[in-house]
Amino acid sequence: MLSATRPTRWRRAILFRAAAILLGLLPFVLAELTLRAFGFGHPSWHDDPFVGFSAVRPLFDLNEAGERYEIARSKRVYFYPESFAVRKTPREFRIFCIGDSTVQGNPWTTETSFTTWLEICLNTADPSREWNVINCGGVSYASYRMVPILEEVLRYHPDLVIVHCSHNEFLEDRTYSELKRTPYWLWRLHEQTLQLRIYNVLRSAMQLGGRDSRRAVASTDDSQGQQLGGSLALEEETLSPEVEALLDYRGGLEFYHRDEEWHRGVIAHYEFNLRRMTSIARQAGLPLILMNPACNLRDSPPFKAEHRAGLADYERQQWDDLREQARQHYADQPVEALRLLREALAIDNQHAGIRYDLAKVYDSLSQFDAARAEYVRAKELDVCPLRILEPMNELVTQVGLDSGTPVVDVRALFDRLSRNGIPGNDWFADHVHPTIAGYQQIADEFAEELERQGIVHLQHEWGAERQRVYDQHLQSLPPSYLIEGQRRLKSLMLWAQGRVMRVSPRHSR
Repeated sequence: MLSATRPTRWRRAILFRAAAILLGLLPFVLAELTLRAFGFGHPSWHDDPFVGFSAVRPLFDLNEAGERYEIARSKRVYFYPESFAVRKTPREFRIFCIGDSTVQGNPWTTETSFTTWLEICLNTADPSREWNVINCGGVSYASYRMVPILEEVLRYHPDLVIVHCSHNEFLEDRTYSELKRTPYWLWRLHEQTLQLRIYNVLRSAMQLGGRDSRRAVASTDDSQGQQLGGSLALEEETLSPEVEALLDYRGGLEFYHRDEEWHRGVIAHYEFNLRRMTSIARQAGLPLILMNPACNLRDSPPFKAEHRAGLADYERQQWDDLREQARQHYADQPVEALRLLREALAIDNQHAGIRYDLAKVYDSLSQFDAARAEYVRAKELDVCPLRILEPMNELVTQVGLDSGTPVVDVRALFDRLSRNGIPGNDWFADHVHPTIAGYQQIADEFAEELERQGIVHLQHEWGAERQRVYDQHLQSLPPSYLIEGQRRLKSLMLWAQGRVMRVSPRHSR
């Protein structure tokens, strides 16, 4: 009898505790349902815990006639002129492309960017619609500066947004405190918690109450405010309204050093911005496509290389001698050059330059898999990372999978197109910007993705007609267009090499 009574009491105790827990949660459930019913506490990723801006200026302004939105004058240093009608016609399909100078079409301009080729392509394939592809590519713009643009274009009746976050994440000087280097699992928990309306309402109330008090502290005692900023992400993490790239100023390359901690912070921030943009689009019911960026591996040496820490003077001398001997054998004795480089690598395997030398030798020996691996290592070890890093490419794919966001893999596209699967000057004008033919290939890849999504139907004869219209557009450009592109390319390479003469108004990190 006792043995039968004990399980019953045990089950009753469990049920009682479960009922107590459910009863305790009931007010929160009711509050959550009420907030959802009245539309309060919508999930928001608008607040960036890594950086803030002293001001956010709109990308587009109304023109004097009030009929078109145009790139604001204050933005035209970074964005090429672009406009679209205030009133959207019933036939119009409006695509906004948000991104960096690759979206803008550098080293040329928007006339030969992939956005222009995509617009031509879609209007050729399906003239029943008015396809309008709007270029929002900003020179030196990183992912954290693209989020406000995405929020802005939601007001302009977009049908689709394309986002290209790539090579500019390391351009601006910013730090990442211990608070900001939050573990990955905590960011994912934060992402899930943002779906709770009650959490968003309480969070907004706390931020509203804390903002004024923090501003008061910062304005009363600036030095004290900066000390607080290290742990509370206040004034020291506030960026200017427009880009202030380190390389925009004389000696900018000198500020780049091997800094794994900074790299981890930048990559974490990049992931956060990818996730917040996909979340913002999802909340707005707006289709979004991510681009997985590509870069030049074969014909772009590292911009800055540093030796490993702790290298002794005699080791440095031995390393230098081995590298110099190897260079003398590149052309006539590549196998001997390979042996010498491997000896140098045993002394210091962290120098990006020797990885690039090794890749070139493997390339000359037709060992293309080994060559590609070393080209990638040279890019990853580049102390001045002006090309997207491998973990960031992986994040684009992962965020796309996690959020159900389509990804157009431009990196895989250029791998397929390139000789031996190693992208170089055959498809790139410099370290990151494609050739005009390369931009056309990106447009074609997007057209095929839009067909897969059922947005456009490509006719069988579309390919030949598309190329005819492409050629016609290219011939319509003035002869000076390509010459100006070459001039900009030379300026861009001087900038990337740290050979700008402007003096910075402030000291960097």
